[in-house]
Amino acid sequence: MKVWFVGAGPGDPELLTVKARRLLRNAKVCIYAGSLVNPQVLEELLPTCERHDSAAMSLEQTTAVCAEAQQRGIDVIRLHSGDPSIYGAIREQMDALDELGIEYSVVPGVSAFQASAAALCAELTVPELSQTIVLSRTKGRTPMPEWQDLPQLAALRASLCLYLSAHKIGEVAEELIPFYGAECPAAVVHKASWPDEKIYKGTLATIGEMTKDVNMTALILVGPALSRGHAKSKLYDASFAHGFRSAE
Repeated sequence: MKVWFVGAGPGDPELLTVKARRLLRNAKVCIYAGSLVNPQVLEELLPTCERHDSAAMSLEQTTAVCAEAQQRGIDVIRLHSGDPSIYGAIREQMDALDELGIEYSVVPGVSAFQASAAALCAELTVPELSQTIVLSRTKGRTPMPEWQDLPQLAALRASLCLYLSAHKIGEVAEELIPFYGAECPAAVVHKASWPDEKIYKGTLATIGEMTKDVNMTALILVGPALSRGHAKSKLYDASFAHGFRSAE
């Protein structure tokens, strides 16, 4: 028996990995994040699959489902939105499974930051401008380590992707402007890849007013890489030799 922590991707069922789809289609027990996973993804499950919406469940309750499945020798799919390794709280679940001697594996998924970049048709790593992507969030009920507060991260001037923070976009913009500048491109993507996806594009000076009614199920993207017309990559430069092309 094994528990599979499966990434459901950002929303679009077609962004499921082949492995995730196979596991879902053969699942007998599935615990899913009902408040975050697109219901269309759950259509991959068999009608006979036992389903548990974790939105109203505690860690002890989800662990109990796994323990009961262990007694029956049945695998469990623990379905998380996006990629389980990013704000998936899987470590504590694994600790509980370790105590019960239950085996588990993780199946990665497409994350919201990737789906948001795709929605914007943006490259987050632009030569000579930004070669670093920072994935983070602002503090809320979950505190942030002080060395990872927003000003510390903003000093890098990297491509910044903030989860669980869109409801505080005004505050975020104010904190970022001293580092990125008021005219730095900024975007908010609400429910990336869902049918009702919404995209807001502006600058740090304007994005707060544009998105004041957006809730937490949105991603903030900030950085000069979101604009166009920068230095080109050496990868396709005819004079640049690499392992697959020699310079003439």
